[in-house]
Amino acid sequence: MNWINNYVRPRINSIFSRRETPDNLWTKCEECGTMLFHREVSDNLNVCTSCGHHMAITPRERFKALFDGGIFTEVKVPAPTPDPLHFRDQKKYPDRLKAAQKQTGEAEAMLVATGEIGRTQIVAAGQDFSFMAGSMGMYVGNAIIAAAEKAVKLKCPLVLFSAAGGARMQEGILSLMQMPRTTIAVQMLKEAGLPYIVVLTHPTTGGVTASYAMLGDVQIAEPNALICFAGPRVIEQTIREKLPEGFQRAEYLLDHGMLDRVTPRTKMRDELIDITRMLMKLPPAVRGDLPAPTEGGDLSHALTPAPEADSTAVAATPKSTALDAKAK
Repeated sequence: MNWINNYVRPRINSIFSRRETPDNLWTKCEECGTMLFHREVSDNLNVCTSCGHHMAITPRERFKALFDGGIFTEVKVPAPTPDPLHFRDQKKYPDRLKAAQKQTGEAEAMLVATGEIGRTQIVAAGQDFSFMAGSMGMYVGNAIIAAAEKAVKLKCPLVLFSAAGGARMQEGILSLMQMPRTTIAVQMLKEAGLPYIVVLTHPTTGGVTASYAMLGDVQIAEPNALICFAGPRVIEQTIREKLPEGFQRAEYLLDHGMLDRVTPRTKMRDELIDITRMLMKLPPAVRGDLPAPTEGGDLSHALTPAPEADSTAVAATPKSTALDAKAK
């Protein structure tokens, strides 16, 4: 009886009362294999705290960290004609769109917003690689045009975060037509004398690289981002040669003059604040704000005006002192 009470019953209770650990508590770094606590990763903008590997991040999460106070206003993008080619492979194109919308919670592969960074008004556009590999379709073309028009209207810079696998094959030639459309949108900014800054993230490939992603006044990339038109594997199979180490990565392109900067994601906000204010010919940003003085607080003496001095008394003081000295 003691064996049942002391061993069997507690064992049964422990089995049925055991709670499973949630799967989303830990994240494994793809580069170094370190297990990272999810809150630690999110606080570090999805950058590995062990090796500095930049993991994927959605445009909405990026904008919350980019804009002052995480506050931004979405810019409405005109919706294109759905499934213009009635394309179908293993699934119908509308079904793929619905699945991507359900998975990401976004309407399409690009998010456009406006707000302030360092008290500087900007328009930002970000591609979501998790939405059909961030592929460039008609919606993305409309989004870039809407972003450029909004920037011209507000007379502020446009900052674009690119992340795409190229053109969207389900839209065929209509997808490729977005390359000249977006180039014209960038030209609108240049004619208005407004800065166009591109931040290339991993990966940026295909027709996106061949159009708006490489037309910025300033080209910035995140560390180790793959930036290319044709991928390394395709090039190796074509030329039948081994490519150099780090070929088509951000650091390689920086060394060969295709980029201006390679900036970690955790320092990107400060970098963009400095660049936008410099290009807009604004004074350096104020890094911190002092609280306003309150009446009755430690700075109450600064709020109380000093009493006016009596000029007669001040003028008489030297004379009286001199007479006293002569009397002595």
